Amino acid sequence: MFEFKELKSVKDARLIVPAVHRDERGFFLESYKKSDFQKNGISEEFVQDNHSKSARNVLRGLHFQMMPKPQGKLVRVLTGSVYDVIVDLRPGSSTYKKWEGLRLDPSPQKLLWVPPGFAHGFLSLEDNTELIYKTTAEYDQKLDAGIRWNDPELAIEWPIASPLLSPKDSSLPALREILPEKIYRVGAT
Repeated sequence: MFEFKELKSVKDARLIVPAVHRDERGFFLESYKKSDFQKNGISEEFVQDNHSKSARNVLRGLHFQMMPKPQGKLVRVLTGSVYDVIVDLRPGSSTYKKWEGLRLDPSPQKLLWVPPGFAHGFLSLEDNTELIYKTTAEYDQKLDAGIRWNDPELAIEWPIASPLLSPKDSSLPALREILPEKIYRVGAT
């Protein structure tokens, strides 16, 4: 059983709270159940699982995969904590270019549904932070893309001003430099 919560700033993304069964041995939870997700409007098929580990103050993103294989992501923090940010990059969406940031950690266990057509990034708030996420399209290096984490047009309020970035993430373009039709097209996936 899951609770699916709408986010305030962006449309179609969800914060998902699974039922956690605890006792003296520990806990058990279902992190994904196709029938429950479909009943709540998430009918995409997941085709790849990813796992990342980050030191404190590492910022990864803002990443997305371009057309014709945009990726949706189901994100979960295993250890540590992150400030997770998603940006709606779907032209025509009522929340186009809007972002939402939220803290995710393993307690309470929550998942974040990031629909295709969104950019995703996170700032690790602790050492040894680990995330796992399912994707709706396999990674394709030719379609791999991103936007600058501190793009002034988006004005994302990150909790620190000088995160640790990879060379790739340091050189990502501003959103205005990317053609919208390369990012997402309504009815695509």
